[in-house]
Amino acid sequence: MPRDPGRNDRRSRIAHLAARLMAEDGIEDYALAKRKAARQAGAPDTRELPTNDEIDAELKTYQQIYHREEHGNRLRELREIALRAMRELAQFDPHLTGSVLNGNAGKYADINLQLYTDNAKAVELFLIDRGIPYHAAQSRLYAGADPQTVPVYTVVDDGTEIELTVLATRDLRGPVRTSLEGKAIERARLPAVEQLLAQI
Repeated sequence: MPRDPGRNDRRSRIAHLAARLMAEDGIEDYALAKRKAARQAGAPDTRELPTNDEIDAELKTYQQIYHREEHGNRLRELREIALRAMRELAQFDPHLTGSVLNGNAGKYADINLQLYTDNAKAVELFLIDRGIPYHAAQSRLYAGADPQTVPVYTVVDDGTEIELTVLATRDLRGPVRTSLEGKAIERARLPAVEQLLAQI
């Protein structure tokens, strides 16, 4: 089958456009950024869409070129807020995940924490006892091959949303994914986040 020489160019262009949307418009959802970027690039064929890793690479490059100082300051601020929350939630063995961990957080990014406990209700009671306003929702994740619906609590600190995803302690033993075939969610405990903050 003859190869389309423009396919890789289109894929790269979509990755660049998606990265720009995430950096400038605060889009956190990769799938949404890809769809919007594909429309902008005039590429209706979804088989040409770049992977999340390709977009991450473009996002790092974009931020280095266009927002280096601003991005560094914002990332430091977000990691400081994350550390404050992790220290307060220490009894739930908090792990930082997402763009604040991998360094791609844009100016509108929120903070994603995974909490591990054998009593999921304890997190909600913790928030209630301290008078911390929150929004409750649910998320579908995979720990091993088993899908599970887990509670998610969103709180706000200094104008930044912090998403608290509550998992069972046993889920620490293996990878957690957003889909069965997806890549394991990278996560870091408090000491590792402290080291990251010191490197900025």
